[in-house]
Amino acid sequence: MTRKAHADDVAEICLSLPEVEFGTSWGDRPTYKVRGKGFLLYRMPHKTAVDPETGELYDDLLVITTPTEVEKLALVEDDRLPFFTIDHFRGYNAVLVQESRLGEIERDELVEIITDAWAAKAPKTLARKYFEDA
Repeated sequence: MTRKAHADDVAEICLSLPEVEFGTSWGDRPTYKVRGKGFLLYRMPHKTAVDPETGELYDDLLVITTPTEVEKLALVEDDRLPFFTIDHFRGYNAVLVQESRLGEIERDELVEIITDAWAAKAPKTLARKYFEDA
């Protein structure tokens, strides 16, 4: 049975992947990392990411790495998904999503997106072993 994703799933999914640690990057931003490389970051509110309807700064954004620009665009352009990007991330393979909107996707889909983010930053041998064993 599938279920909708929830903000609490983020930590569970990230920490289930090999060699992941929860630390900080960009100063003090909570970040999930594999061998020191961040793949999912809790973004601080910033003027570069504003809710177009309210004009308020987003205060619950996750930045999730994507393997390539192709995957980034696939997530952003899929109207049924809550992922988006901003000018600040032009040329950077990552998508943004509000934690409060994670319930708009299936948990299994979030697992796949986070696993792809992890694999994009993990050493190739570690990622290959993980996928072979899965």
